[in-house]
Amino acid sequence: MSFDAFLSLSQKRIEAYLASVLSTNIASESQLQAALEYTVLGGGKRVRPLLAYGAAQAVSKTEIDLRLIDAAAAAVELIHCYSLVHDDLPSMDNDALRRGRPTCHIAFGESTAVLAGDALLSLAFETLAMGPYPDDVKTQMTIALARASGAVGMVGGQAIDLSLVSSAPSLEELESMHQLKTGAMIQASIQLGALAAGANTDVLSALMAYGKAIGLAFQVQDDILDVVADTSELGKHQGADAALDKPTYVSLLGLEGARCKLRELHEAAKTALSKAPGNAQTLESLADYIVHRTY
Repeated sequence: MSFDAFLSLSQKRIEAYLASVLSTNIASESQLQAALEYTVLGGGKRVRPLLAYGAAQAVSKTEIDLRLIDAAAAAVELIHCYSLVHDDLPSMDNDALRRGRPTCHIAFGESTAVLAGDALLSLAFETLAMGPYPDDVKTQMTIALARASGAVGMVGGQAIDLSLVSSAPSLEELESMHQLKTGAMIQASIQLGALAAGANTDVLSALMAYGKAIGLAFQVQDDILDVVADTSELGKHQGADAALDKPTYVSLLGLEGARCKLRELHEAAKTALSKAPGNAQTLESLADYIVHRTY
């Protein structure tokens, strides 16, 4: 299967699965349900589910039944969707545009947006718990997702990000923050996909090295796009980081320096895949997709 075919089929696959998850978790209050559907089914690249599916393929040469990966892929995407809702709130990044549409709190009000984020966080763990995985594997996956999304992962990274506004951190401090805020959930996507496919410790180690590099690369490209992309293509306000006086790879390294850093991380991600025993072509193509994306 070509990468373009994989991309299209996997995106359709996760869209259908997420719609099914939402349809069986009808909220008692209609505005909340509308906000959940607006947030989850409102488009997006679905990079994290794609990474979960790709990681599963890289575990062994035996073809994997992707139905085994659906619950893990949906769980990481639900966490991601919740994080976007909360990140956009006035008390956080105060953004009015997401995926080319008004953000959740603009469309439904701030209190509903907070509740929608809370509901998606809970639904992510329920979805994972209902997945077709052995109990010991499910425990590993649950711990991994909780750590990646919590105070030692994404939430902790967001707290550091807010504390760095109008400051001048070192490159090491910036990378440490982004390893938590963005990288932790990207690594968790890979980890959950690999665990769902039965990965052993050695395979997990190689795939996590890939995830660490591509997670940072994702953020570097985000910082570059915040400078060079148009709002219409980006789907959110161009220059938002600069407007908030946030430190970025571009502000620390300059545009060309950030592009050089992106190339280094891209190469490191591909090198890590050489130790994967299965079909790593999808993950390699995903690395290309992440660093060359325009939104």
